[in-house]
Amino acid sequence: MRKNYYKICGALVASLFLLIFLCNLIISSSAEGKTFNSLEDLPKNRVGIVLGTSKKLIGGLPNPYYTFRIEATLELYQAQKIDFVLVSGDNGTRYYNEPNTIKKDLISKGIPAEKIFLDFAGFRTLDSMVRAKEVFGLNDVTVISQEFHNQRAIYLAEKKGLKAIGYNAKSISGRQGLKVRLREYLARVKVFIDLLFNTQPKFFGERVDIK
Repeated sequence: MRKNYYKICGALVASLFLLIFLCNLIISSSAEGKTFNSLEDLPKNRVGIVLGTSKKLIGGLPNPYYTFRIEATLELYQAQKIDFVLVSGDNGTRYYNEPNTIKKDLISKGIPAEKIFLDFAGFRTLDSMVRAKEVFGLNDVTVISQEFHNQRAIYLAEKKGLKAIGYNAKSISGRQGLKVRLREYLARVKVFIDLLFNTQPKFFGERVDIK
């Protein structure tokens, strides 16, 4: 009986790893040729959407993922690869406001305030992609985040009728990068669960025209 128990547990674990592997493979493959590290190779889109993250880590140190996304957004704008920036992030409490924080830093780097639009209900990547199309009326967009995140965003965007490419901000190696990548594997499984159940954004709201 104990042998059967171990066999069942082993089969479940193997199935879980296979599921994670397949979800990761599908998303990575679908984004092949749609993410870019070089400005020269990147097609122009009118709007770039930078996906929010916290400016500081839990210990109070700067979050390099945040810093690199700011830098990538600035690179795109200065190279005239985008005309407008849509900042999509979490505004869950009065003390935590990713879009406003990112906007302030982009303005301080030289992007005019009138070129920046804010999506305060980008609580998840799914919300950001769906709202980019349904609320902000976009058909084409350049997603700005790290490559692994861009791949997932592009997959979600195209499943929701939004044509997307990605500009890859610098990524992180070492222990911190490993932790984020492990979470990403689970997030990719969640993508298929959300698509299966047709999960919708937490909020929609009135139409906003970016112009």
